[in-house]
Amino acid sequence: MADPAGAGPVPSNVRQLRLDPPEVDPVFSHESERRVADLLDFYEIAWEYEPRTFVLEADPEGNPTSAFTPDFYLPGHDLYLEVTTLRQSLVTRKNRKVRMLRERHPGIRIRILYRRDLDRLLVTHAA
Repeated sequence: MADPAGAGPVPSNVRQLRLDPPEVDPVFSHESERRVADLLDFYEIAWEYEPRTFVLEADPEGNPTSAFTPDFYLPGHDLYLEVTTLRQSLVTRKNRKVRMLRERHPGIRIRILYRRDLDRLLVTHAA
């Protein structure tokens, strides 16, 4: 995919601003992620979807045994976002993984968007 401004190729995991979103965006694993992407697009905030996986734990040989892939990266803000609107058991697991990420990679900035956060954003910024 080429950059419309002519600056060169755009990585395949960087989504271009779209004016007319398609009805289905197969890249997302959950509807809430699509809604966050649409909100970021509306405010013209550049984002990447699941661009990096962080190793959280490894076995004695160095093979990963636990890893975490945040949903979004906002390169203009050097910030990762994890969207969680699911069951409490999954929220608890994601909270634990984010805590481990912060411990093992202290220079990484990450925020979790919970269901209440997303609901508030969508109500506040609804068109």
